[in-house]
Amino acid sequence: MKSTTQIEELLSKALNFEFLTQEEGKFLFNHASTPELMHVGNKMRQHHVPGKTVTWIIDRNSNTTNVCIANCKFCNFYRRPGHEESYITSIESYKQKIEETFKLGGEQLLLQGGHHPDLGLDYYCKLFKELKTLYPNLKLHALGPPEIAHITKLEQSTHTEVLSALKESGLDSLPGAGAEILNDRVRRLISKGKCGGQEWLDIMEAAHQLDITTSATMMFGHIETDDERMEHFVRLREVQERKPDHAKGFLAFIPWPFMDEGTILKKLKRARNTCTGDEYIRMIAMSRIMLPNVVNIQASWLTVGKKIAQVCLHSGANDFGSIMIEENVVSAAGAPFRFTADGIQQAIRDAGFVPQLRNQQYGFRDLPEHIVQQELDPINMVIN
Repeated sequence: MKSTTQIEELLSKALNFEFLTQEEGKFLFNHASTPELMHVGNKMRQHHVPGKTVTWIIDRNSNTTNVCIANCKFCNFYRRPGHEESYITSIESYKQKIEETFKLGGEQLLLQGGHHPDLGLDYYCKLFKELKTLYPNLKLHALGPPEIAHITKLEQSTHTEVLSALKESGLDSLPGAGAEILNDRVRRLISKGKCGGQEWLDIMEAAHQLDITTSATMMFGHIETDDERMEHFVRLREVQERKPDHAKGFLAFIPWPFMDEGTILKKLKRARNTCTGDEYIRMIAMSRIMLPNVVNIQASWLTVGKKIAQVCLHSGANDFGSIMIEENVVSAAGAPFRFTADGIQQAIRDAGFVPQLRNQQYGFRDLPEHIVQQELDPINMVIN
């Protein structure tokens, strides 16, 4: 009886958009039923995004380079400097990818890559300026906090100076990549070469001060505890709470389960993906409950598939992410799913909602008449 009463009190608190503590979030996640969490998640979604509209986007995830010295144990994509399969993407390759993206109805490049020891701020500023000169209407949703931290270290500069230079050069928004779990016990074990959790948050806070729109992510289901998941939520919403009034801050949150195929974590028997569909649905609902100050929650169909993602639309999610024209990171770890523009819209309709094409700022776009309907490779996790 005490447990039931406590669940009801915490769900009521969530519906009042009060901040639940880390301990309260863990209690709800461990004790509330899935229908209870779904109901509250959906009610909170309707507060932020009323009605039946579910958004989606067309963009492309192109990698600047696969050279990386971060040595993340969940990544099959990276190559060490000097490896025969290492590359830095050429301008000619970007032109081909961007023009194909435009042809397919997209307007944005999700541009990320490894921590290359020789690519500093000057390289990225010149790249962004050249791409924007060639394609003035192109939107650059580029890099991420770990890459900003890496560049800052190379330049012996500050996060604000690096972000300011990148924004001046054409950066439109900053993805929430590399968050994993914002707890340094976890980060030391799975991504020791990346920035720590506090630096990730500091970079996002600096971006918000500069009025750079960002997103936030969580990769869960590996070695983290439920406490650490809830800590992740709490730390994100604290940064969001401090954003300036003029800034959008974290415009979206995207949780996805760890994809383990061929990863060092799985080979070392330290972790494997055991996330069920039910657990993912519960995490979508908890995202709403624990992040009442973030407007948009995205369901990661790429990692959980269409059916689970559709249920998530009744559990707190209001966005279906991208059809994804290209992707090299999550698919390398076993994400098998794919969508066309027709397919993603039909999946949204079949779930009882109305599909709406959007841009990165969550503004609505008309569906381009010239979209080529063909099977497309899935794009990266979600860092949209």
